[in-house]
Amino acid sequence: MGKVIIGIVTKHYSKNSLRPDMYIRDEIKQAVFDNGAVAIGILLPKDEKVDVEDDWVNNLSQEEYKSLITQINLCDGIIFQGGGACDSYEMVVAKYCYDNDIPALGICCGQNVMVRALGGTTYEISNPEKHNQITEQYVHNIYINPSSKFYDIVKCKTLMVNSRHTKTVDRTPLLEKVAICDDGYADVVESRNKKFYMAVRFHPESLYKIDENMNNIFKYFIKVCND
Repeated sequence: MGKVIIGIVTKHYSKNSLRPDMYIRDEIKQAVFDNGAVAIGILLPKDEKVDVEDDWVNNLSQEEYKSLITQINLCDGIIFQGGGACDSYEMVVAKYCYDNDIPALGICCGQNVMVRALGGTTYEISNPEKHNQITEQYVHNIYINPSSKFYDIVKCKTLMVNSRHTKTVDRTPLLEKVAICDDGYADVVESRNKKFYMAVRFHPESLYKIDENMNNIFKYFIKVCND
């Protein structure tokens, strides 16, 4: 049996660049490889970046959409990266994963993507000076619902995490908030009805080499993708 293939949804550096690039963060692809899977990129099949917020729309042509779905169907699971903005095509991927029960993991901005894809909303947090800590390994605790899938991964009710974000989840009609930080923000959301549709606000890819719980997120995700 071949290795699990994980598609990492690429992001644009800047839509204002004369020669824009799409990227995958080294930490994320390495966490995939180090846990025995293969990482490939999911690419936007057009050269126009469209930044969106909660009110996104699918702006792909029929042919572009088919090209995107062809890429997704090469994969056993999908990861949505962190970053400053969301492109509308990321929401198209997230919605397709949900509708077709393809395992999906969102990280930081990837949580925005997965929430928005299903009709949810986000808002700016009131204390970004605390939660946008670029260099700190650990910033705050999260408190985990013991009946959640996320609890099955980490096996603990509280967990210290890093924190590099300025937004959080507001309304999320199809996902459940299963881990809350000490400021009341949702750090983990998940679907109980899917094989694996989960998004975290922190960055496990930055800690997986030194923190077993963070590595277990990738390990469990890849295991589900292999089932």
